Amino acid sequence: MSAVQKSVQPFLPFTRPSIDEETIALVAEVLRSGWLATGPKVAQLEAELSRYLGGRPIRSQTSATAGMEMALLACGIGPGDEVITPALSFVATANVIMRVGARPVFVDVGLDSRNIDLDQAEAAVTPRTRAIMPVHFAGLPADMDRLYALAARHKLRVIEDAAHAIGSQWRGKRIGSFGDLVCFSFHPNKNITTIEGGAISGGSAEELKSIELHRWHGLVKLGSDGFDTLLPGGKSNLSDVAAAVGIGQLKHLEAFNARRRALVARYFELWGARAPVRLPERGDDGHSWHVFTPLLPLTELRISRSEFIEAMKARDIGVGVHYPAIHLYSCYRALGYHEGQFPNAERVGRETVTLPLFPAMELRDVDRVVHAVNEVLAGARR
Repeated sequence: MSAVQKSVQPFLPFTRPSIDEETIALVAEVLRSGWLATGPKVAQLEAELSRYLGGRPIRSQTSATAGMEMALLACGIGPGDEVITPALSFVATANVIMRVGARPVFVDVGLDSRNIDLDQAEAAVTPRTRAIMPVHFAGLPADMDRLYALAARHKLRVIEDAAHAIGSQWRGKRIGSFGDLVCFSFHPNKNITTIEGGAISGGSAEELKSIELHRWHGLVKLGSDGFDTLLPGGKSNLSDVAAAVGIGQLKHLEAFNARRRALVARYFELWGARAPVRLPERGDDGHSWHVFTPLLPLTELRISRSEFIEAMKARDIGVGVHYPAIHLYSCYRALGYHEGQFPNAERVGRETVTLPLFPAMELRDVDRVVHAVNEVLAGARR
């Protein structure tokens, strides 16, 4: 590629948040107000998220990781308990189970959906199983009817890792507007952001109180000058600065997700049935498309995934990896997990690449990515 060609094609990352001037002005307003920590903007964001999700109670946190851990604690899950979860996700999904003292029980995923295999999940239930933690991978909802029927049969709590799924729908109902405890992420690479942040949708009055205590040191006020600590909580309260970003972002969520679907439709249109990669399950209009993650045909190539990523970088296109299989990390091998147990998760972990997808992209950017992938793979065939 010539220097001239490189100069007219700026680097295209695999993701980038879209922050408008109105949101930047709202952040400046908060900074000038003198109230930077949890305050009126956090209350406003929680109220607006609640309206978006049909009136469900919302409690915000500094991350989805913190939210999932608090959700487990609110359900009383701890040492001696088991939680069924997919072997393919960001490692936080399993880490929080370990952090509360429970054991993650991994099951495989669908090769194209990347979502939890519910047949394997049912077979994994034991007398110690207390909950199931599915992941709506890339924003594609898990089969919610089967999931909740399974949970009801075995009297399990459901803690949904919906980090990818804000705005996703299952049969016309938004993820988080129904179900048990549903945990969202607002990290900068998600469909909307609060810079860093997350939120839990749902919960009984007792569970909401537990979440509030765990996110702020277990403290309660006693009158105007007294305090008590009811449990050894942490500190995961969202700031008003972060909430101001979220308030601005939430206004654009539906448009952001519609744009993501249009961009993905372009990927499918250009590649169709003759794609040189294995495309993920397309789903329907309820898919919010947090990431676009095809699989590379590595067994047919003379290059590795890292060499593919470098070849794309040389063409000024960023590529990510979502995700390695969790059970193959050292932390989880120490529990007795090993290679060969979950072949779909392992294959995805080896072959997956995350191609550019974010609302500010143009259709011609998708064309550019597809052309580059085709070029790299055509030159790397055995």
